[in-house]
Amino acid sequence: MSVGTGKHGAVIRFIVRQFEDALAQAGIPWVSLPGLVGVRSPRGRNWDTSRLPDVTVLTLTQWEAMADREAIINLNEPPPLLIVEVVSPSTQADDYRSKRAEYGLLEIPEYWIVDPIVQKITLCILDHEFYDSIEFQGNDWIQSPTFPNLTLTAAQVLAGKL
Repeated sequence: MSVGTGKHGAVIRFIVRQFEDALAQAGIPWVSLPGLVGVRSPRGRNWDTSRLPDVTVLTLTQWEAMADREAIINLNEPPPLLIVEVVSPSTQADDYRSKRAEYGLLEIPEYWIVDPIVQKITLCILDHEFYDSIEFQGNDWIQSPTFPNLTLTAAQVLAGKL
């Protein structure tokens, strides 16, 4: 896996900060983590491979339970609450196709595909192991079921700053 650009990192950092601020304001015991938690994947023969999402939102309890073990959410554990992938040229097909299918099978309730290449955010909401999606661009306000009080436009997220 290649390292993303500085812009890629800025978008990830911005999203994590916005989620953390929203969680703190609401007093919700969840965490938003940048590339620190793996998610066991249903791909491969032995189901022993993992994805490392750009941003993972999970309960604080689940995060704390990983203190003395590998930071991977296993197939027998509750899925993350939300995952964000920031698209780069090398991950574009995976972010839109295979990850979307895998995250649906894993029953991750909300999946964001943040695509600086085409300047849009695709918000995927789980419905019976498949995602319905809504696209946001420019000054569209992002409407997240997981973060209903978030007040961000697609342009702000894609720029990585307010």
